[in-house]
Amino acid sequence: MSVKLIIISFIAYFLGNISASYMVAKYFKGIDIRKYGSGNAGATNVFRTLGAKAGLLAFLGDALKGAVAVVIGHLIGGENGQVAAGLFVVVGHNWPVLLGFKGGKGIATTIGVMIAINPLMVAAIVPIGIVIIIITKYVSLASILGMTIFPLLMLATGQPRNLVVFSFLLSAMAIYKHKSNIVKLLNGTESKLGEKAKKI
Repeated sequence: MSVKLIIISFIAYFLGNISASYMVAKYFKGIDIRKYGSGNAGATNVFRTLGAKAGLLAFLGDALKGAVAVVIGHLIGGENGQVAAGLFVVVGHNWPVLLGFKGGKGIATTIGVMIAINPLMVAAIVPIGIVIIIITKYVSLASILGMTIFPLLMLATGQPRNLVVFSFLLSAMAIYKHKSNIVKLLNGTESKLGEKAKKI
């Protein structure tokens, strides 16, 4: 790995540590969002705990840092730089050293990353996720299925090999972070959108 890519990776990782979900919850209610609901520092948990306005702000903030990281990575290191930045900003969001490695699940940040790299892919997948949420009320199911479809669609549409590999890595991280949700979905105990989160 070149020096440029190492620098980009560090910048992106620590940018990922800036959790909009955590900060919005602190600003709105003075709480640590990781002590409520799913214990996840993500937009869905903010939505369930604090409502739609806070949830939307958290989503937009976490998506924005993904897009910003990719732009910075591209400016410094070109195509390889944007891929490294996209990967490490999600790692930083999911496992933030500044928050004791207890972050989110990376969906909003991944969406921001892909808006900056391939917005058409986002335009194809996000509506599918929205339909799944409307029908089932399970945000986690929409996230899991969307992240499963994502790399397959990248492969099917003949995207560059490095971006296809990149998409499989992002998908693997997202599905891994949703492993507890998968168990709950199978057991019929997963929380639906609109159910209020409780303090852990």
